[in-house]
Amino acid sequence: MSIVQRFLRLETAGGFLLVGALVLAMLAVNTPFKPFYDLLINTPVEIRIGALHLAKPLLLWINDALMAVFFFLVGLELKREVLEGQLSSPSKIILPAIAAVAGIAVPAFVYTAFNYSDPVAMKGWAIPAATDIAFALGVLSLLGSRVPAALKLFLLAVAIIDDIGAIVIIAIFYSGDLSISMFVVAGAAMVVLAILNMRNVTSATPYVLIGIVLWVAILKSGIHATLAGILLAMFIPLRGSKTAKKSLLGRLEHDLHATVAFIILPVFAFANAGINLSGLKLSDLTAPVPLGIALGLIIGKQIGIFGAVVLSVKMGLARLPEKVNWLQMYGMSVLCGIGFTMSLFISSLAFEQGGIAYAMNDRLGIVVGSLISAVLGYLILRFFSKPMKKSP
Repeated sequence: MSIVQRFLRLETAGGFLLVGALVLAMLAVNTPFKPFYDLLINTPVEIRIGALHLAKPLLLWINDALMAVFFFLVGLELKREVLEGQLSSPSKIILPAIAAVAGIAVPAFVYTAFNYSDPVAMKGWAIPAATDIAFALGVLSLLGSRVPAALKLFLLAVAIIDDIGAIVIIAIFYSGDLSISMFVVAGAAMVVLAILNMRNVTSATPYVLIGIVLWVAILKSGIHATLAGILLAMFIPLRGSKTAKKSLLGRLEHDLHATVAFIILPVFAFANAGINLSGLKLSDLTAPVPLGIALGLIIGKQIGIFGAVVLSVKMGLARLPEKVNWLQMYGMSVLCGIGFTMSLFISSLAFEQGGIAYAMNDRLGIVVGSLISAVLGYLILRFFSKPMKKSP
């Protein structure tokens, strides 16, 4: 089984776990278990080593530390795909790149159209720009042979480039006050990582130890700590040693996939997706923030991605993936409106300070927009795609 096939299987299975985590979180906050749920995610967790002191509620440890591991895996995948995979040549990257950029810009514009007059709400402009690859591939897996393999790979490429966009957005727009001294420490850690890479050190231990130093420095520097995962991944060797069958990058990617798909992302979803439905009215969904998020995911994503693909093909810049028709491409574009995990993560950054009034409504927009995109995308692909014939 190829690396891509293993990746797709893990991601689709992880998508079903994410659904379960969402349901559990919703049940927890809408039943007598709510006090226990709140107590759990707000449990203070503290680490002190000499002068180093880290104290956060459990929710922030999940969002800052566990999600750094998730971004580390994303970084490993990005490096492999750029150097030798789906993004390794201009002909392979041009169509998904154009689609991904438009799929980020148009949903952000839709959100802005509803919230431009509110400076606090405008902090959430990037929330509908993200695509949740685990959920989207989970829906595709339900369709079996109706979905060409090339369409799954195209979705994978779009989601990878979408992740790059999310990383850039977080680095530029969701960082706090900067600490020069911590930047120096982070820079020194990266120099050490570069030396390890140049000497082709294939043991994971030194990278992990320096990676922890890098994570703490990034956390204290004012840039969001999850970016340490991406930076660390860039220094992991892709070449294998003479004695090892797999490179360190390949081994880490293989070992972390199941942990991220089956533990980290479901835990993140459970901790962040709880929406208290008591007292909710239709007017809550029509408020500017949730409406901008929901319509950004439902309408903005499909217009941005499908429109970009149509223009690119008609202008001769690229061709449709093999055995993929226009209706299937449109259905895939609708599925990209599933923004669940990454949208929740960006939302937590956007409104963690000064946006408490929006902290629940934004989740409502994310869940509603993602669910509608999932159902519509599934129905389009289910009823307008013919099963592929098996070769004799």
